[in-house]
Amino acid sequence: MTKEAAPNTPDSGGPGSPGLRERKRQRMYQAVSDVAIALFLEKGFEKVPVAEVAAAAEISKPTLFRYFPAKEDLVLHRFADHVDEAARVVATRPAKRSPLDALQRQFLDGLERQDPVTGLCDNVHVLAFHRLLYGTPSLVARLYAYQERSEAALGEALSKATTPDAAPKTPPTDPLAARLAAGQIVAVQRILALENWRRIDAGESADAVWPDAVATANRGFGQLRSGLARYA
Repeated sequence: MTKEAAPNTPDSGGPGSPGLRERKRQRMYQAVSDVAIALFLEKGFEKVPVAEVAAAAEISKPTLFRYFPAKEDLVLHRFADHVDEAARVVATRPAKRSPLDALQRQFLDGLERQDPVTGLCDNVHVLAFHRLLYGTPSLVARLYAYQERSEAALGEALSKATTPDAAPKTPPTDPLAARLAAGQIVAVQRILALENWRRIDAGESADAVWPDAVATANRGFGQLRSGLARYA
């Protein structure tokens, strides 16, 4: 799901705000996704046909597929807004902050907020959603497609980024090197989130896990900085 640029019209809410049509579109995405997830949680993902979701949402099956190309997207729609998030963090970071520092700060801030994306969230509804997600092989497989898009966007942002101490005329990073770095960063974030979720799912509270989650995040990003010399 990509967000369209909103025109600056009276019903757009001002420059940069989504217009009326886009707001309606976003509400439709959310409403249909909420209906689908409720059914999947109640009956199981594999046991609910798309036709049942469409009927419950009071739309036609073709209309549903216009919004969600695959059944799995009904669940993973919630990740769509996060696909370009790491790339945006790199692109909009303060001039004196390195890309890796900016991404580490973002992850630590997410832990502080108990953002579900970090895995550190013990809200019962979030736990149910994560159990649905990680307990359904086709959803996990589709999630990797979202992560690949995030990795590609981050790689592009890194290829254009310069470090605070770089010379003004320093050429952009080699695209392949940037993509390799993006893959490592995304993998670290994914593993950190999965470890947090594993402990929460086992019955620990988010508050109890938080100190270890922060320490592990710092260690993970520290390993990104030092490279893999230990395993060379």
